[in-house]
Amino acid sequence: MAEAEHIIGTPDTPDAAGAADDETAAAPAERSRGRRRIAVLFSVAAFAYALDLVSKLIVVAKLEHHPSVQVVGDWLEFTAIRNAGAAFSFGQAYTVIFTVIAAAVIVVIIRLARKLYSLPWAIALGLLLGGALGNLTDRIFRAPGVFQGEVIDFIAPKGFAVFNLADSAIVCGGILIVLLSFRGLDPDGTVHKD
Repeated sequence: MAEAEHIIGTPDTPDAAGAADDETAAAPAERSRGRRRIAVLFSVAAFAYALDLVSKLIVVAKLEHHPSVQVVGDWLEFTAIRNAGAAFSFGQAYTVIFTVIAAAVIVVIIRLARKLYSLPWAIALGLLLGGALGNLTDRIFRAPGVFQGEVIDFIAPKGFAVFNLADSAIVCGGILIVLLSFRGLDPDGTVHKD
């Protein structure tokens, strides 16, 4: 009977103990992998945020109240504007609502980071987080007041809305999330086929 228990692999057998050891060894590896993805998320966010912040400081210091700068003929120019609304200057009367939405996005991304095991998702969420922080900083600290501040936009392609690097990070992160979702890759690293 003892031989049959050994073959079946009941909890008292060495085989079951070996399987438990394998699971215990795998748990720290998973946690380490998760920590690396979180580090990637926050590194990408910090880079996107810093790039946006520095670009806006330069634009306010050098370009605001000055003529536009032609970058690629009349196809692309840098021109400083202050935008109280969302993209395409939509909803300028709802600045406080956009501030609350940006803050909520930041909280959701930080909470989701605990379950993050996918490198592409870490990059996408990092771009969203950095962009949201960049525009939220303007909403909080720029005139006309706290939570009503106007966002600095300066990249002006011909025939298109004026935007900034935070907007670019948000759009790139959003596109990447849509692509990952279509491929069935979840933030926890699992792949599903629906």
